Amino acid sequence: MLEFLKAILFGIVEGITEWLPISSTGHMILLDEFVKLNVSPEFWDLFLVVIQLGAIMAVVLLYFKKIWPFGIDHETKQIEIKLSIFRLWFKILVACIPAAIVGLLFDDILEKYLYNFPTVAAMLIIFGILFIVIEKINADKKPKVRKLSELTYKDAVIIGMFQLIAAIFPGTSRSGATIIGALMIGVSRTVAAEFTFFLAIPVMFGASLLKLLKFVLKSTAVVTTMELGILAVGVIVAFLVSIFVIRFLMGYIKKNNFIPFGYYRIILGAILLVYYVFL
Repeated sequence: MLEFLKAILFGIVEGITEWLPISSTGHMILLDEFVKLNVSPEFWDLFLVVIQLGAIMAVVLLYFKKIWPFGIDHETKQIEIKLSIFRLWFKILVACIPAAIVGLLFDDILEKYLYNFPTVAAMLIIFGILFIVIEKINADKKPKVRKLSELTYKDAVIIGMFQLIAAIFPGTSRSGATIIGALMIGVSRTVAAEFTFFLAIPVMFGASLLKLLKFVLKSTAVVTTMELGILAVGVIVAFLVSIFVIRFLMGYIKKNNFIPFGYYRIILGAILLVYYVFL
């Protein structure tokens, strides 16, 4: 029962931090220092990635009409193809290419050398500062892109390069990096957040599939019934919490900026550095 309660806690943290631009990796690393799941190291690595599927399903549920390119014409009763949504998906895929290539080629190397306290803390602080600086620069500017349909392929590539930074340096926050990239090129906060949500779908599904394949092919550990239960609980909780967090964030940014998240990142990064120094 205790392990399932821990899984619930991890699911809550994942559901909150995956969508707010404050780094789910940083929070998971910090939480793992104090709340240890009684599972094998191989399963723990799998758990950290696959739990994100719950968060992704929340996006699919909430934005299904915006991302599903097929429908039924009410007059002819025939299948309707929505070309605007296909164009959006092409832009999403273009933005995902850089991170996908790096993830496939260098996943093990990045995990070995960069998934540590100093890197996570540094990225939390650096991107926290960037949030504050960019929001203050943009304070009196009107965004050039106010609708998803107005995003160009050039915009998608630029945002994708920021996602690549997040793929390389844990603690950057994938949502944080892509939102910063979008804000820098004149995309509104609402469009930046929504495009970030949609980018997460292929990225996280791909990352989960890659991690599952590596676990099956390389790991000698046997997944227990309890571990499967823990994974299921974590995914379900992350899904439920993500629904509320996404709705909160979209309501929040209609009237507010990302500066508070910047300060939060800086404080959390400083805490991680202090903890690492005196560990």
